[in-house]
Amino acid sequence: MLIAVILYAAVLFHAAICARSRPTPVRPTVRLDDAMFIGKRGNMTDAYLGIKFAEAPRFRLPTLVRQYPRATHDASDFGPSCPQHNSMAVRSIVNYPSVGRSVASSPMKAPWQPGARPSEDCLNLNVWVPTGTGSTSRLPVVVVCRSIVHGIGTMSHDQFSSYDGSVIVRRSVQLGEPIVYVSMNYRVSAFGFLAGREVNDAGVGNIGLEDQRIALKWIQRYITAFGGDPTRVTLWGESAGAISVSLHMLTNGGNTEGLFHRAFMQSGAPIPVGDIAYGQAEFDTLVANTECELAADKLECLRLVPYSVLKAAVDKSPGVISYQSLRLSYLPRVDGRFLVDAPQKLVLNVSVSKIPFVTGSCEDEGTLFSLFSSFIVWDDAHFRDYMLTNYMNGANESHVGDLFETLYPDDPAQGSPFDTGSQYAFLQYERLSAIQGDLVFQAPRRFFLEQTYDKQPTWSFLSKRNKNLSLVGYKVGFLGAAHGSDLSNVYGPGDMTDYLVHFVNHGDPNAPDGRLLGWPQYSVQSRHQMTFLDGDLPLAVTSDVYRAEALKRLTELSLRFPL
Repeated sequence: MLIAVILYAAVLFHAAICARSRPTPVRPTVRLDDAMFIGKRGNMTDAYLGIKFAEAPRFRLPTLVRQYPRATHDASDFGPSCPQHNSMAVRSIVNYPSVGRSVASSPMKAPWQPGARPSEDCLNLNVWVPTGTGSTSRLPVVVVCRSIVHGIGTMSHDQFSSYDGSVIVRRSVQLGEPIVYVSMNYRVSAFGFLAGREVNDAGVGNIGLEDQRIALKWIQRYITAFGGDPTRVTLWGESAGAISVSLHMLTNGGNTEGLFHRAFMQSGAPIPVGDIAYGQAEFDTLVANTECELAADKLECLRLVPYSVLKAAVDKSPGVISYQSLRLSYLPRVDGRFLVDAPQKLVLNVSVSKIPFVTGSCEDEGTLFSLFSSFIVWDDAHFRDYMLTNYMNGANESHVGDLFETLYPDDPAQGSPFDTGSQYAFLQYERLSAIQGDLVFQAPRRFFLEQTYDKQPTWSFLSKRNKNLSLVGYKVGFLGAAHGSDLSNVYGPGDMTDYLVHFVNHGDPNAPDGRLLGWPQYSVQSRHQMTFLDGDLPLAVTSDVYRAEALKRLTELSLRFPL
């Protein structure tokens, strides 16, 4: 017994000595003004998370932090996320027992999950750098604006914790082309894109875009401390993030103010939106649902109502999983300040930043957004009425001509997911998927390229990967290469990651050593685009000529009848 006690004491003593001698994990630090931020170290990367960059007073423009006072901050975890639009349709899907459990256990964190910590004081950002990077490193910087797949657009986005920037930074180190990765929070839904006359009169339209612009100004001031080069900043986005990137290229007469120098856009281009007054109905509904109807200053009333009351009213607004689908309740609109004209008209007027850019789409962009509306739009008559009343503000049958009969006919074999025949024929689902994807994603992308290719270096891509994807345990081939499916190309990492890293470093996606398949620049003569494929041949250079007449007609209608 005595021997056993002695051995036990020896083990405890040895453990205590080992614990005492074990080195304390190194935590990276960075000084901003008089403050010290302590981050966390991972595999080949250092991360500084949840750094506040601006104040976000409700329905007012953001204000950049003036100076960080003397203090020590723990920057090892994400800050609060901005309030999300949690529509009734989304809530009902998430609460469906089998789907809800699958989403909750999915690696893609949804904004309604516990832990997202929503707060109106949400303007914070995250920085990942290669381990040991110092203030003299001067590495190129990629700044990410991204919305999640579940809630496209300016309706909803997450805290980027699902898409860890260390994946991109680590790959950049492996390629010998290290970069700094920054992700930003910005206000979304009604909190960032409320519209209407009252909003316009107060000069507070598009404040979500203003949040992003302020974050870019913060980067110019502070990124050197992290080892970044403020003269080599690439703005990168997917979905609403990509749309945001394109709008930053259009504002201020195309003058970037030195805030960014390259752009990389996935599934988003200058969209066909109109005047801020087009959002009046949504403003009036929000006012009614917050009991601000009798207020002399309705906008000021919205600023003062309790958060819970405002959030509940916002959640009653139709979301992307609703009849309105891609005609979102809250969109960037012409406000006379950030956007002085419709985005596509600004493109025609050459109000575009003269910087290199990459832009591309998934093959079946519209499928995800046609699932709900296809239950209501079940025949040709409903399809026509839906497109005219929901998407083409003021248009009638005489304006669209043979668009519906010839270019988007009532023939599932010509619908989306493309190249699947009538396999997924269901009411008007494939027809809706084709025209919605083309109207909001494919046509704006091609139009943007056609108007800019001869003025600056441009590249285009098409992702046809993940056609037979399984999601949360279910086969979802009916979605095809859906919106957001190309994200796995980048956060894999994979070949698209490498193209991105090369672009951030050189303003050209091609590998300096020729290791990757060459990606030709876009022109209307060749219309070359990089195509990402499933199978043994994952890359191919193809021509961007599909549905030429259809996309042209949609662009013409968009210019006349914006959302």
